[in-house]
Amino acid sequence: MPPLLIQHDGYPVDFGSYNLEYDHEEGLVAVGANFYPETLISAYTSGLFPWFIQDKLPYWFCPDPRMVLFVDQLKISKSMRNVFNKNIFQYSCDTEFEQVISQCASIERKGQQATWIDAHFKSAYLELHRLGYAHTFEVWSDRQLVGGLYGVGIGKVFFGESMFAKKDNASKAAFIQGVKFLNANGFEIIDCQVYSDHLSSLGAQNVDRKYFLAILKEHVLPSVLDGKNWKALFTKLITH
Repeated sequence: MPPLLIQHDGYPVDFGSYNLEYDHEEGLVAVGANFYPETLISAYTSGLFPWFIQDKLPYWFCPDPRMVLFVDQLKISKSMRNVFNKNIFQYSCDTEFEQVISQCASIERKGQQATWIDAHFKSAYLELHRLGYAHTFEVWSDRQLVGGLYGVGIGKVFFGESMFAKKDNASKAAFIQGVKFLNANGFEIIDCQVYSDHLSSLGAQNVDRKYFLAILKEHVLPSVLDGKNWKALFTKLITH
């Protein structure tokens, strides 16, 4: 089946109102729509995420298999335990959202000639952050931002979008601290989207798309941290 083409008519898109087909070979489900906050929230709760933009059109994917981390299955290697024990880094949450997403946009990635995180994309996620849905976990060294990740929290699911590191182990440290925080605050799964050795080493695993969509439906409601101050909660957790 070809992907669904959704026209941009100037209004938020409810993906749930469409008869979505999830059987495309590469996981491409839809093309078009827009980046309004309501559209993005609808996409995530429907199992979709924007992977790239072409001719100003977002491409929405739901790959099979889907990589997820169940928060109670986080793996922390001996080397990473040493990183934490030596206090090599400092950590924060939601203090530098714009910097983190900009760093994720500028980092070179193997097999990719250009980033999908353009100005339009950044603006959309900054608005999601302002509304309390998009969040960052940051890693610092000598008062410099050296690693981090951003994603979207809905219900008991954190949809990871991208991460970066300027120092060895910085992105792993951000991920681990983020998962610890999410686990402590009632989250169940982290959507890691597609397989990588990096994420696999941290305990993430591939699951069948149908299974992912089933557990997603179960966990996007009820909310656990909607409207709460993640920065304050994270600071309290880290200092205890």
